[in-house]
Amino acid sequence: MTLKDLSKLCIHTITTKPWTIEEAAEKYNRAGVGGITVWRDALEGRDIAQTGDMLRKHQLEIVSLCRGGFFPATSEQKRQAALDENKKAIDEAAALGAPMVVLVCGADPGQSLSVSRKQIQEGIESLIPYCEQQNVKLAIEPLHPMYADTRSAINTLAQANTMTETISSPWVGIAVDVYHLWWDDALQQEVMRCGRNDNLYAFHICDWKSPTEDMLLDRGLMGEGCINVPQIREWVEKAGFDGLNEIEIFSNHYWEMDQDLFLKKIINAYQEAS
Repeated sequence: MTLKDLSKLCIHTITTKPWTIEEAAEKYNRAGVGGITVWRDALEGRDIAQTGDMLRKHQLEIVSLCRGGFFPATSEQKRQAALDENKKAIDEAAALGAPMVVLVCGADPGQSLSVSRKQIQEGIESLIPYCEQQNVKLAIEPLHPMYADTRSAINTLAQANTMTETISSPWVGIAVDVYHLWWDDALQQEVMRCGRNDNLYAFHICDWKSPTEDMLLDRGLMGEGCINVPQIREWVEKAGFDGLNEIEIFSNHYWEMDQDLFLKKIINAYQEAS
């Protein structure tokens, strides 16, 4: 087996949640990991620009900041508060040196999904001038339909493609996450559509354990579930994506484990099953 280049491996700070961002940077660098995606909670109480410098000193490419979004609401006041929070996230990304903010777009169960989608598009469009000013892009991440009540009204790659095509801005693209999209029989053609539009900004990988113990906090390492990660990776690369492969795992099981051992497992799974 030819070992994969770890310089193309990115790990989300949430994946090794028990570590501080300083610990994660040191450990990732020592292991040869090439990139990091930073979750906003990891920045609390820190000088963000200095944290960005620290990550670069550890030779980590800062792939993105997670997360913005949550645009829909039945209340105009809440929708405005969401826009303000997204501008704050964009500011943080700019200070950190992250080129994009990943969007978990949100939904409001008090209204139809179509209304929520309209509000998502309007919210994103209103942020584009600010993105251009701060030189930070937005990546729409479609989420599995089980999260359509409150987390996201964008549940298929086709929906995300249509929205980005309608918005038609170089500041708005898509994050493809295998956990959310593996089940879709139109996934290959929609990945290619995304590539043709030059909208494929990020690629997140993990696995879907079967049976799963928790719909949010029981993601698996690549190879221990039912997602054909190598196949989907082949599609995104054929579509023109040449960015880093981002490990994003929410797992009570793995968070309880010794994180040094977990990091070794991540690297082994990346080498063998992605």
